[in-house]
Amino acid sequence: MIAHNIDLAERVPIGIGDRVQFRGMYEWNELGGLVHWTHHDPLGAEDGGWISYRRKTYQ
Repeated sequence: MIAHNIDLAERVPIGIGDRVQFRGMYEWNELGGLVHWTHHDPLGAEDGGWISYRRKTYQ
């Protein structure tokens, strides 16, 4: 699962079966884990992440 914060980054208009590339932070949990931090860092302290879909980068 990827949790993309749309309060900080634009919504990515993907659908079932679409391919994406992403950079984020993986955190394990009892359901198998999730990737988050797929957006810029508003404080500029971290590199932040992104999602790339159809030649557009969302961060």
